[in-house]
Amino acid sequence: MGFTSEHDQWLSNHLKQRRGERLDALKRGHGYGNRLFVEQVWWPLAGHFQGLHPEYEVKDWRGRSYFIDLLWEVGSSRIAFEVMDFGSHGKDRSKYRMDLNRGLFLQSQDCAVLYISLDELKENPLFILSALRNILYPYLSAGKSANAWAERSYSKIERNLMRSAIRHHRVLRPVDAARELELHTMTVIKYCRILVEKGKFRPVARGASQRIICYEYIGTLHSPDLV
Repeated sequence: MGFTSEHDQWLSNHLKQRRGERLDALKRGHGYGNRLFVEQVWWPLAGHFQGLHPEYEVKDWRGRSYFIDLLWEVGSSRIAFEVMDFGSHGKDRSKYRMDLNRGLFLQSQDCAVLYISLDELKENPLFILSALRNILYPYLSAGKSANAWAERSYSKIERNLMRSAIRHHRVLRPVDAARELELHTMTVIKYCRILVEKGKFRPVARGASQRIICYEYIGTLHSPDLV
């Protein structure tokens, strides 16, 4: 699949999983600049959307929520991308100061922050692509090595679960999958956890208890592992 279909599916999945202010922030925030970044830089660089979150909610030092343009979780590392427009601060020194403080605070919490100029993104995306390729190379290489190790073999049940998730818009609910594949629900949950470890599924939790209600398939749609 190409960028447009993968991007739309990725965004649709995040929209389905959000409610309230988190949903509103995604609808408002993932606009021209952020889409331009994922199309002109992220997609050529990574070729997937695994671990990438649009309008990611974090808490600042006061415990107040705000939203990062894009955050990539790779292994135990977190990397934030902020697409900055020259006119976004205007003459508001307070907002300018607050944005820089937030970036500094994030880095104090072991989250790397990379600021992207929207003007440069529009006029010279190849420069940004080249710079980020050098910066992110260790993370991209580590991800590929980990996936190569994890994808050496899949059982019949694991492949069937991945196919089932794809048929249902990348979302797999253990109860429904158990009924469809004629398996016990606990068996499905067991193999879903294995697929999480292998980097193919991501658990989706809801509510105050953060109970896992389903799993999201984050692999590629045309993978040899499904054969």
